[in-house]
Amino acid sequence: MELFKNLYNDQFFGFFTQAMGEVYPNFQVAIFMEAIYDEAWEQRELKQRMRHITECLKKQLPEAFEESAQLILDCIAQLKKNGLKEHSVEYMFFPDYIECYGLEEREVACRAMEEITQFTSCEFAVRPFIIRYPEAMLAQMLVWSKHDNLHVRRLATEGSRPRLPWAMALPALKKDPSPILPILENLKADESEYVHRSVANNLNDIAKDHPELVIDTAKRWIGKSAETDWVVKHASRTLLKQGNAELMQLFGFGSIDEIRLTDFLVHTPRVVLGQELLFSFNLENTAKRAAKIRLEYGVYYQKANGSLSKKVFKISEKEYAAQSTTSIERKQHFKSITTRVYHAGKHEVSLIVNGVELEKREFMFTF
Repeated sequence: MELFKNLYNDQFFGFFTQAMGEVYPNFQVAIFMEAIYDEAWEQRELKQRMRHITECLKKQLPEAFEESAQLILDCIAQLKKNGLKEHSVEYMFFPDYIECYGLEEREVACRAMEEITQFTSCEFAVRPFIIRYPEAMLAQMLVWSKHDNLHVRRLATEGSRPRLPWAMALPALKKDPSPILPILENLKADESEYVHRSVANNLNDIAKDHPELVIDTAKRWIGKSAETDWVVKHASRTLLKQGNAELMQLFGFGSIDEIRLTDFLVHTPRVVLGQELLFSFNLENTAKRAAKIRLEYGVYYQKANGSLSKKVFKISEKEYAAQSTTSIERKQHFKSITTRVYHAGKHEVSLIVNGVELEKREFMFTF
């Protein structure tokens, strides 16, 4: 599989520099390309290459930020004329340019981001501006939440996420997310799934610091429309994995007094890296009516200090027939991934019904 960083190749730069040269005749392509392909180019990863392109571009464009920002907008228009599709992620150095060199000129930068984000997202670039100008930027994003373009509306909610992955956090909004709520209210039933998914992700971020706020919001929004019902459910995923009783009840996952788990077996008591944990069990609904069940399992991973850390995985959400027995088998891969460091030793797997952990078994993991 081709590495994403290798999208920055001769073909890409040829297309980009042609468009930039068409709108800015003073753009010196040969000097720009010589600066791009310096001695460290091959060793740079994606984000490093993006920042390097930003810095090389700065040396070619006018010193005045307003002029250089306008040239970027002109270049985007030319790229589109030359046949480039919208929302081209490889041009993320355009938002990076605004982030790096426009922080002292908020109004100019905001006008530029409003246009650029329709071509390549400014969700990362907007965050330093929120930190520097919190009141003005939240007011701007409230305006953007009513924009005709879906990418601008999404910028309002994605850019204000308190814990946006791979981006700088917004400490003030982690502490007090209330300024975000009017933005989310405007977008909770947005016609675009791309936008209302972002609303759900923003609320899920907030839930990690202010669960009661998200629970209250879920209670207000549920039942308003199919879109808000979906948003509420997706926004509640962290709290549901934590077994939050209020949300379990809100979504119809009730008493488990008449639910039984039997024959819980770990078929691979010793798991080697690259192999799978295999386990099975029976779920019995002994009631005389169907039961709506959220069924999950937890894996307790060994940590470096010998303690265990639980991660929850969903099996299903569905109704189980009255007086029924269902046999269930699951596999959990133990393969090398960049987001997890494995440690040899005792691990555990547990079964969770409607947020309540009922059974637990041990197994060993080795390399």
